[in-house]
Amino acid sequence: MTIRVFVADDESLVRAGFGVLIDSDPELTVVGEAGNGREAVRLIRESRPDVVLMDVRMPLLDGIEATREVMADGGPPGPRVLILTTFGLDEYAFGALRAGASGFLLKDTRPAELLAAIRVIAAGEALLAPPVTRRLIEEFVSRPAVRRQPLASLESVTDREREVLYLIATGLSNAEIAARLFLAVGTVKTHVSRLLTKLGARDRAQLVIAAYENGLTGGSATTPA
Repeated sequence: MTIRVFVADDESLVRAGFGVLIDSDPELTVVGEAGNGREAVRLIRESRPDVVLMDVRMPLLDGIEATREVMADGGPPGPRVLILTTFGLDEYAFGALRAGASGFLLKDTRPAELLAAIRVIAAGEALLAPPVTRRLIEEFVSRPAVRRQPLASLESVTDREREVLYLIATGLSNAEIAARLFLAVGTVKTHVSRLLTKLGARDRAQLVIAAYENGLTGGSATTPA
């Protein structure tokens, strides 16, 4: 199946460059673009893409609020948002992740990595492997200003599920978690599925936020053995 992609960026040259690259892949197609957040929300609702490449800083409505509005529409299958950012915009990008984005991509990412990232997001996975993403989350959820009510508590989470959640927060894949805990990959997938249900999380990106906001991992937390 062709993956439908929407590009939201206030720079026309950036949109054009992404468009040419995406359309050069026979499995991907651009179904729309927008130069401001308000237009992006409207056109995303009309075109119903699988993946949205969302810039953070845009006129009329920034990428954080645009992501929040798109995610608030609810109802499967909804688009998955991939935030386009630079290291200098990390604080804004974290806000977008909390609003429901599935991951981050630096604007200077190599073309092949961009295409691979779109496929990862379209498949329902969170793009959490790049070290910049983990550094971003660690830094901003540890700030006093961000230490507000967590997205979800861990009261109903078992000890084994906490171990799995901790390893998800460190960026490990299901296969890597299985190897670390001496479990079958299918068993890890079951734990991940239960965590998504118990914590009301949309995807692995929100599981990472839940882990950090509940102090499961990070400088002030006691991490599983």
